[in-house]
Amino acid sequence: MRFAAIADIHGNHLALQAVLEDIDAQGIGTAEIVNLGDCLSGPLDAGRTADMLLSLDLVTVRGNHDRYLVEHAESAMHSWEADAFAQLRPAHLDWLRTLPFFTVWRDKAYLCHATPAEDNVYWLEAVSPGGHVHLRPRADIEALADGITQPLILCGHSHIPRVVRLSDGRLIVNPGSVGGPAYDDDTPYYHKVETATPQASYAILEEGPAGWSVTFRLVSYDHMAMSKMAAARGRDDWARALATGWLD
Repeated sequence: MRFAAIADIHGNHLALQAVLEDIDAQGIGTAEIVNLGDCLSGPLDAGRTADMLLSLDLVTVRGNHDRYLVEHAESAMHSWEADAFAQLRPAHLDWLRTLPFFTVWRDKAYLCHATPAEDNVYWLEAVSPGGHVHLRPRADIEALADGITQPLILCGHSHIPRVVRLSDGRLIVNPGSVGGPAYDDDTPYYHKVETATPQASYAILEEGPAGWSVTFRLVSYDHMAMSKMAAARGRDDWARALATGWLD
């Protein structure tokens, strides 16, 4: 079995298109792509991205930003959601409401956006009070995987491509972010996530006689077009992130 995992598109339709073309070039069809959520929020092209995703009908789980778009009142939305919400039609929001918190794909892979319990907590990373993002202790990672029987576990949320092998041989894989190479957040402490490249990230998973192998792919696209779009909408932080993969 061979398939692709994408996550954290955040309304970046050019990055999504480039990733889809790269996946196709690897001989993987759209029926073999899973999407780990956070599809639309951000100051880019949420409407066009939503149209693409609805037409593809990928297996998709709900991210925290997907949830915010349908649960938060428009007047109380964070800027990421407010920017996207204004571009979305009722059909887009109805689609977001159908997304499950988690799913099991073909009895092989457990899919969630962040952790099996929360959609807005990093699974593989922790944040120190000083704002340093670091690998979470293995015991803590494994505790969150308790009760999951599938040999492959996929999550997103942190935008950081990473694979962790648990002591029993299960793999947890974060494919990285398609559309958001850097951001900052104040939960649980103020911190930055910077991938240091503007390229779109995804992962290919392949099952073989020795178990699952993982290939991370970084895909170039016209990231400066998206950076300029963010700048034109007054989002200099997004503009810098999309241009360089850094916030500063």
